[in-house]
Amino acid sequence: MGEKGRPIHLGAGVMPASFKVLHDPVKNYETIIADFGECAIGRVAPIDLGFWWIILLCAHTKSTGDTSLAELPECQRGIRLILTLCLSEAFDTFPTLLCADGCCMIDRRMGVYEYPIEIQALFFMALRCALYLLKNDDEGKECADRISKRLHALSYHMRSFFWLDIKQLNDIYRYKTEEYSHTAVNKFNVMPDSLPDWVFDFMPTRGGYFIGNVSPARMDFRWFCLSNCIAILSSLATPEQASAIMDLIESRWEELVGEMPLKICYPAMESHEWRIVTGCDPKNTG
Repeated sequence: MGEKGRPIHLGAGVMPASFKVLHDPVKNYETIIADFGECAIGRVAPIDLGFWWIILLCAHTKSTGDTSLAELPECQRGIRLILTLCLSEAFDTFPTLLCADGCCMIDRRMGVYEYPIEIQALFFMALRCALYLLKNDDEGKECADRISKRLHALSYHMRSFFWLDIKQLNDIYRYKTEEYSHTAVNKFNVMPDSLPDWVFDFMPTRGGYFIGNVSPARMDFRWFCLSNCIAILSSLATPEQASAIMDLIESRWEELVGEMPLKICYPAMESHEWRIVTGCDPKNTG
């Protein structure tokens, strides 16, 4: 364990959530201290920051045409360290990343733990960006091979199990439970009774979206704006799925946009639930 009980990941990289400058008036000296989640609300380490760093580095490289920054040994090592942590073996059978609640932009407890769509979409985009940025040396090739295998598994998993349209909604409604073996249709043992009433009215005949979460016996059917947009940008969504997402936004404009630029999450929490669940953060209210 590191300073203040923070775990140290040997051979892996974690991006800090923020930095604080401490000024020593006696020595007239300033020290930069990185925060890896010890000072965050709920003390949750941010998972998405490493992905955003890779994505922004790729955006800078492609927009300027200048590869000198990305090819610096420090940047190449940073990419490999972040991905070493994400691609490491764990007690998990899914290609998605297992996360704690509040580990991304939605930084309060809103039930986005386990396999939230935002982290998975950013993970997919960061993997694709890393393939573009990694140098063609021995270390880069080894990392690129692992990325390619994960991308294949992740894209299949997300497109198959996180995608929801009217056909899939009807299939889930007719699911049998407690199925066993590779031939099981209801692979996550989702209870049909867990389908929320609002989703039947929300789902148009033409349209679809990536739902918030899929884990054993649990599906979060909420719409999350950022992750579905990233799914289109990164080609996690197939061309047909991308068109369906845009059809959904057009069909449910009042619910998803209204008088705002775009709503982060739908449906919003009701009554006093937001106070209990999110920790009294008014930005998460309806």
